[in-house]
Amino acid sequence: MRALWTPRHKYETWLRVELLACEAMAAEGLIPRAAVDVIRARARIDFDRIEELERTTQHDVLAFVSAVAETVGPEGRYLHEGMTSSDVLDTALAVVLKEATAILREDLGRLHGVLRDLAHRHRESVMIGRSHGVHGEPITFGIKMAIWYEEVGRHRRRLDQAEEEIGVGKLSGSMGTFAHLPPSIEARVCADLGLRPDPISNQIVQRDRHAAYMAALGLIAASLDKFAVEIRHLQRTEVLEVEELFAAGQKGSSSMPHKRNPVGSENVSGLARVVKANVQAAFDNVALWHERDISHSSVERIILPDTTVLLDYMLQRFTTLIERLQIYPDRMRKNLDQTGGLVFSQRVLLELVQRGMGRDEAYAVVQEIAMRAWKGEGRFVDLLRNDPTVSSKLDAGLLSQAYRRIIPTRLWIGCELAGRFSRSPKVLSERMASRYTKHIPCSLLREASTSCRFIGCTLVLAAFCAETETASVRGRSSA
Repeated sequence: MRALWTPRHKYETWLRVELLACEAMAAEGLIPRAAVDVIRARARIDFDRIEELERTTQHDVLAFVSAVAETVGPEGRYLHEGMTSSDVLDTALAVVLKEATAILREDLGRLHGVLRDLAHRHRESVMIGRSHGVHGEPITFGIKMAIWYEEVGRHRRRLDQAEEEIGVGKLSGSMGTFAHLPPSIEARVCADLGLRPDPISNQIVQRDRHAAYMAALGLIAASLDKFAVEIRHLQRTEVLEVEELFAAGQKGSSSMPHKRNPVGSENVSGLARVVKANVQAAFDNVALWHERDISHSSVERIILPDTTVLLDYMLQRFTTLIERLQIYPDRMRKNLDQTGGLVFSQRVLLELVQRGMGRDEAYAVVQEIAMRAWKGEGRFVDLLRNDPTVSSKLDAGLLSQAYRRIIPTRLWIGCELAGRFSRSPKVLSERMASRYTKHIPCSLLREASTSCRFIGCTLVLAAFCAETETASVRGRSSA
């Protein structure tokens, strides 16, 4: 990625645009064919001469064209004919941004594949879901990775759209009016460069295109920041459900030998701030004076190289980090059990409502018992059993069943991941069936059969039905 933004590559791309313009003009009889042959044979990039001329002219494109023309000789007078600086600058920039996009697309594809594998591998790694940082209800680590997988997929599509937006060139001249070159020259050059002619431009390609491109990169950085923050939270000592690989010989602190810090994720979070700040600068570049000014130029010389290079690095670093991520399912289970069953409070609430209690009343009853459990007055399930209001609606058997009904949640999560990520749903189905069938009443399977929304759930439920030999459920799951 860095090589795309070197002076050498910049001048080589500029020269490519100039030579293709000469070829197009010769094809339409605007300049001699023989002159183009000489230009192509002799044109060279003299970096020292360009720098020398720019010190005098204070104009980079003019210095470049003059230096190249000197290497050609008399035929060099046909270089840049009828063109303006932005014809070269904006067209060449589109070429470089498409090259940068190809690298970022490859980076995103690699991350996408790693997340897919993690979602599949940990589809049954049950952990606590958290909202506001507080325990909510069980999820799986696999579904967390599946959410990231889908998010990266959206970024891949956005990047394609951003490339389409930015992939235009222009050779329409000083005010964009084609006063000195016909539109056919622009069309020929853009086709040779793999670009589309800008449908209408003034002296420049309009900067809303570049802002849209930068916004797509900023969104990728924002998601990487989100992923990194999640890893940082999950690596906290009191949580420790995942951990960045701590390599042999690595040190976490200059003073505290015990430290194992999520430095990779912190690095990604920090760099994301730079990328997102650069997006704002791209937005500010949209408003230029009249047909153009160059207030955008100095900004783009910083934000476009920096952002593409940084994002390339961030994607590679984060992908390697997550490939090596240490994942601790036993700790997830321990944290899940930390509140002594409070995470099943909604299930109890719903059971009470289904047995005739008003929702507000049921909520108040369960909340009061849950708050007592929070204060350490007893286990949630024991407090429920001893509460006369609850026991009048749910006997011990029904209460146990309400607790076990959390199992279908795990089943549904497994269904989703089986459908989207599993290469062998049957293996997943049989394993889950053998583990849970004996715990799940047929009525709950019937409920699951009508609630699952994802391809793959039929296979899972069919496996359960085969174990329970429940023909009615088997028929419904098949349907």
